[in-house]
Amino acid sequence: MARLTREQSQALTREKLLNAARDVVAREGYEGASVERIADEAGFSKGAFYSNFASKPDVLQVLLEGNAGHDVEELSEALREVTDPDVVIEIVAHWSDTRAAEQKWGIIAIEFLRRAQRDGNLGMRQRQLFVSQWEEIGKLLLEKLALGRDGRISALDMGGIVLELTYGGISGFLRANTAGQMVRHVLKSFRDSARPAQER
Repeated sequence: MARLTREQSQALTREKLLNAARDVVAREGYEGASVERIADEAGFSKGAFYSNFASKPDVLQVLLEGNAGHDVEELSEALREVTDPDVVIEIVAHWSDTRAAEQKWGIIAIEFLRRAQRDGNLGMRQRQLFVSQWEEIGKLLLEKLALGRDGRISALDMGGIVLELTYGGISGFLRANTAGQMVRHVLKSFRDSARPAQER
């Protein structure tokens, strides 16, 4: 087996640290997820952590940026060839259930934002991460459901509704309904309200 280059080794270390940060924060919460604990979970020293990330908030920012981008790519790919609005809604509802079942992303995001606000560090970079994700998901859904023509709902609001229902977290504990069920109802309501009366 060929030896890894220095760049490959560093990329692998960074990926392991990101995965460890995700798991530790989801399990222990923001306060319990010390740099030492993250590094230990990944099998590295604190020095390895600080050679890749400036701080705990920095590693979480990178982690959330990666997840936000992944959501957009994943949904875009799943809907690429789909033109039937009913199929679009079912795909998005299934995606929402799958993502909501993981639970950790919503927990990490809320912990991260709450701490940044408390420390007075909640700035444009943190906000824009989520605003951009909501807008990109919203644009995709407005286009696929043919809802963007009358300006009835903005891309930001559409994406926000779907992602808040997906990552809000509480429905995962209730066992009364699922995020996907709620997303399905909301998207069908928007789709039906946009149809001419004779088509309803």
